Amino acid sequence: MLSVFDFDGTLTCHDSFVPFLRFAFGHRQFNRRILGLALPSLRFLVRRVDRDQLKAQLISTFLTGVEAAWLQQRAEAFCQQAWNRLMRPAGLQAVAQELRSGALVTLCSASPALVLQPFATRLGISLIGTELEVVDGILSGRITGNNCRCQNKVLRLESVYGPLNQYRLRAWGDTRGDRELLAAAQDAHWRHFHPSWRRGQRAR
Repeated sequence: MLSVFDFDGTLTCHDSFVPFLRFAFGHRQFNRRILGLALPSLRFLVRRVDRDQLKAQLISTFLTGVEAAWLQQRAEAFCQQAWNRLMRPAGLQAVAQELRSGALVTLCSASPALVLQPFATRLGISLIGTELEVVDGILSGRITGNNCRCQNKVLRLESVYGPLNQYRLRAWGDTRGDRELLAAAQDAHWRHFHPSWRRGQRAR
């Protein structure tokens, strides 16, 4: 059995990466940097750039030249501070249940793995996430490989676990970026931990 959980919006009540950046850099520096993304965000809204391109610009704006060790420290502090208000209790119970069943359990998320590692460690499960490029201990502001969403979630899982058809695959997700993962699963859960009125909404 292989049990795969998306993170943002599935195990959490909302996205975690932007709140993490605000926490890590402080309100003043965060606000100053986020202003530089106003135009790319507008272009995303009118579909002139896609989600992956917007995310690449977000990462470049905030993380170019940042020490990886500093980012790890801030991620650990964020996990400790945000855990109780960020995590869905029903999601935590589901992860614990999968672990008790003896399944292999992993997060598979588009958020940077460096940021999510403290959450995976606290959950006691493995982690697959978007990888940030690090050169001599410094973040380049680029990602390594592809953003871990859509078909890339399936490809990343296969690179770690081998062909997914050798497992009974259980998966939990909540957005368009999880669709291919859920399609590959024998036991797929769409917005399983959300209020019932949200489960019927279209994937974005």
